Amino acid sequence: MLGPGYEVRASLGHVADLPERELGVDVEQDFAPTYEVKKDKKPVVEALKRAAKGKRLLIATDPDREGEAIGWHVARLLGRDPKEPLRVEFHEITPKVVRQAVERPRPIDQNLVDAQQARRVLDRLVGYNLSPLLSLEFRKRALSAGRVQSVALRLLVEREEEIEAFRPEEYWTLEGVFALGQDRVLSASLYEVEGRRLWAGQGEKEGRLHLAGEAQARVMAEEAWAKAYRVARVETKEWRKSPPPPFTTSTLQQVASSRLGYTASRTMRIAQRLYEGVDLPEGTVGLITYMRTDSVRVSPEALQVAREVIGQMFGSEYLPEAPRIYRNRKEGVQDAHEAIRPTDARRTPESVRKYLSEEEYRLYDLIWRRFVASQMGDALYEQTVVLLQDEGETPRFTFRASGSVLRFEGYLKAWGREATSFEVPGENEGEASILPEVAEGEKAEPVQLVPKQHFTEPPPRYTDATLVKTMEELGIGRPSTYAPTLETLEKRGYMLRKGRTLLPTPLGRQVTHYLKERFPQVVAYEFTARMEDGLDQVEEGKVPWPKVVWEFYEPFLGELSRVPKKICPQCGRPLELKVSRYGQFLGCTGYPECTYTEPLEKKKEAEPIGEACPKCGKPLVRREGRYGSFIACSGYPECDYTRDDGEPTGHACPKCGSQVLEKRSRRGKPYYKCENNACGFLSFYPLLEQSCPACGWPLAQKGEGACLNPACPQHDPKLIPAPKTPSAGKGTKASKGRAKLKR
Repeated sequence: MLGPGYEVRASLGHVADLPERELGVDVEQDFAPTYEVKKDKKPVVEALKRAAKGKRLLIATDPDREGEAIGWHVARLLGRDPKEPLRVEFHEITPKVVRQAVERPRPIDQNLVDAQQARRVLDRLVGYNLSPLLSLEFRKRALSAGRVQSVALRLLVEREEEIEAFRPEEYWTLEGVFALGQDRVLSASLYEVEGRRLWAGQGEKEGRLHLAGEAQARVMAEEAWAKAYRVARVETKEWRKSPPPPFTTSTLQQVASSRLGYTASRTMRIAQRLYEGVDLPEGTVGLITYMRTDSVRVSPEALQVAREVIGQMFGSEYLPEAPRIYRNRKEGVQDAHEAIRPTDARRTPESVRKYLSEEEYRLYDLIWRRFVASQMGDALYEQTVVLLQDEGETPRFTFRASGSVLRFEGYLKAWGREATSFEVPGENEGEASILPEVAEGEKAEPVQLVPKQHFTEPPPRYTDATLVKTMEELGIGRPSTYAPTLETLEKRGYMLRKGRTLLPTPLGRQVTHYLKERFPQVVAYEFTARMEDGLDQVEEGKVPWPKVVWEFYEPFLGELSRVPKKICPQCGRPLELKVSRYGQFLGCTGYPECTYTEPLEKKKEAEPIGEACPKCGKPLVRREGRYGSFIACSGYPECDYTRDDGEPTGHACPKCGSQVLEKRSRRGKPYYKCENNACGFLSFYPLLEQSCPACGWPLAQKGEGACLNPACPQHDPKLIPAPKTPSAGKGTKASKGRAKLKR
């Protein structure tokens, strides 16, 4: 893009960070951080120094806090003054924009750097102090806590507890069918009785009628059946639905989850590739603008191109009179970025499909449609409401029917009509049935009145989409943190996925209860949101960053001081978490005077499962191994019977006839394998009830169903992972020998 006069090098992310094995923050000196070059980045930094020697340097890292901090570290390590005009910023990687940016370099924005420093220092102070405490409390390795992840976990845990505490309540409705003459029928529901609106919800509601039982509903049906009815009122009104704004990070993650089934992390990985560039005939071009943004602003040039595309592809009737300008409803949104949009709306999804993977195409298609739809006309509905009342002097029963007709598609022509009300509030409000022609005053004879039983339902479990939406509404986290937060919760074993829903694990619940009891401020929604607002104020240059850190750290210190310490049984001093080359363990703080140590993780006792060993008849027990739990004979080593442990799926193994179990990896991902360890049957996809018509093996839930049998002509080779081959210097006998020698 820049021609032969430039040499482009990558820093490959952060080159410097706080030290790995110590706090690296001087609390007494305004939280002054100590940075060191990351171990794996030392060759990168040396290569950058050699490349930049005696040359003009431009730094073009990502246009956000993290990117600014990376640029600051690079400038510092390469001996350049961050106040010089060396920072280049662009929000899309296209030739025109990149060239324009290179012509207008600016100094490093110290406010952005300070905001990133404040976040990093805050996270280090919390993690460094809390993570060892959690490991001590729960006697498990690799536990962690953080400002954002702990609050997100609390949301999951409290929702699960809400679901468990929920007690469904019964309620009834009355559904009727009325004959109108000329073979016309109208379906309507009981709406009011003597002016009291029917209530279909949890508990009683003042002034509303609640049919709580079958007997009451049937009496109501008999009374209503005995009446004659007429059409009391017909109301027809037109309503418009405006298109949603183009994507921000959170709305992209939400809609990609609900429409495509992608996790937040997967969505961001694909978006990163679309932003960085795809090889097209005209060269490598970024297809979308920067994907970490909470702004809905769009440049005037992009709006003009979108209007041209709409006119050509859909017709002038789909164009509003003027471009639509969207503004963020939330205060404090950083408007330096645009919304996520195609870099050129003329580049349609179909025109680039052959250059993209399937997942890249699907996400680009979603982004393109959302952006184009955001500049199209309203969808136009005609909604009709019909009220039927009995013909008594004072009508007692009112039945209601409603329906609507889409008169003009508007933006739905591009965005599609499969959108859920979650994606766009009110999207499906008009999707009721079409009503027959009805005139006020005409008679309506009941031909069917059916009482229907219903039960109130608990709140739904969170998905990636709804959790990100809730975090955004509460002000917890920012565009760059949503996906990493969910990834960390899963990686640490605090959360697992069941289909699209997110469930806290028993460990996740225990950690949340501990933090709520001992560190209420850390997991307080409002307090965490205030911290995020404080970081935004640092970015805007309104507050010095140490002040924001202190506002969080002072109450945190108070909570930390009240946590009871675990005591050494030999000398009475506190125990602490220590690390050796063999892993973590508990040791006395009085070392070397006191040498007391104990293992961090206590060995779990074998647990009888109430079954006899099929090999020798002795009781079977559940044991813990390095790869999780397994079932073994209590007569070991005389009897060596073992089998896998997991949830039975109800499927028989197609290879040996044993049970297929659902197990979970260390990262919480489900997989399916035969309980017989000698068998080797394994699937990373759930098994379907249908069998393969060609060979009879069960089909796996991939696409419309894929055969797992390697010998079957309909088998998909991608279902079976390729065997791992040891890379040079890793896993080979020679490399192990070298590693031992080095130690």
